[in-house]
Amino acid sequence: MRPETLVRDHTIYACVMGSRAFGLATEGSDTDRRGVFLAPTALFWRFEKPPTHVEGPAEEQFSWELERFCELALRANPNILECLHSPLVEHADATGRELLSLRGAFLSRKVHETFTRYAHGQRRKLEAHLRAHGAPRWKHAMHLLRLLATARDLLRTGTLTIDVGEQRESLLAVKRGEVPWPQVESRMTRLAEEGAEAARRSPLPEEPDRRRVEDFLVRTRRASALQADAYDEVVQGVVHGGGVGQR
Repeated sequence: MRPETLVRDHTIYACVMGSRAFGLATEGSDTDRRGVFLAPTALFWRFEKPPTHVEGPAEEQFSWELERFCELALRANPNILECLHSPLVEHADATGRELLSLRGAFLSRKVHETFTRYAHGQRRKLEAHLRAHGAPRWKHAMHLLRLLATARDLLRTGTLTIDVGEQRESLLAVKRGEVPWPQVESRMTRLAEEGAEAARRSPLPEEPDRRRVEDFLVRTRRASALQADAYDEVVQGVVHGGGVGQR
C-alpha cells in the first residue's frame, strides 16, 4: 500500500494548522494541513512496516500514523499538541473523534520543559540571524512570542488555546518589523519567566494519562485486525506490486 493511499483512505483526523489556525493569517498565507492516519493492523504483520509519517500528497500536507502521533503527544511535543487543538478541523471520523476526546489525557506539566526547550532553540536561531544579518527573521520572532504566550496560558489554566485572539495585531506588528528588537527580546524574557512561574502552580498533572491513551490505541488496533478484509487488502497490495512505503 502506497503512503499516499494510507493518507487518502485511512485518515481519521485532519486539520489546518499554521497561521490560519493561530489567527495570524494575512493575504497570501499558506494553508498548512496536518492529519493522522490509522494504518490497517494487517500491514504490521509483514517485515516491512507502514510509515510513521507521510509528507503530502498535497502541498503543505503532513500526516502521522496514529501510534507515532500518540507517542509524540505523550512526550508533550508542541507541534503535535497544537495539532490536536486546532480550531479548523476538516475531518474526523469516529476514531478521530475519540482521539480528540483524549486531548486532556496528553496534557501534563511536561509541556513546560518541551515548550521551553523548543523556544530556547528558536531564540538562539533568531539571535544568530540577527548577528549575521543585522535583523532577526521577524516572522519567526512573532511565532516565538505566540508560542511562549500559549505555553504560559496552558500552564496557568490547564487549557490549550492556539488562536491568539486579541493579540493578533500586536503580533503582526512584530512580523512587519515595526517593534524594535530590544522590546521583542524583553517580551520573550517576560513570557518565559511567567511560564516558569505558572509551571510551579499549574493545575496540570505531573504526567500524562498514558494508560488511557494506550487503551485507546490497543482497542483501535484490535478493531482494525478484526475487519474481515484486512489481510486480503495487504495480500492484494503485495500481489499487485503496491509495497508498503517506509519513510
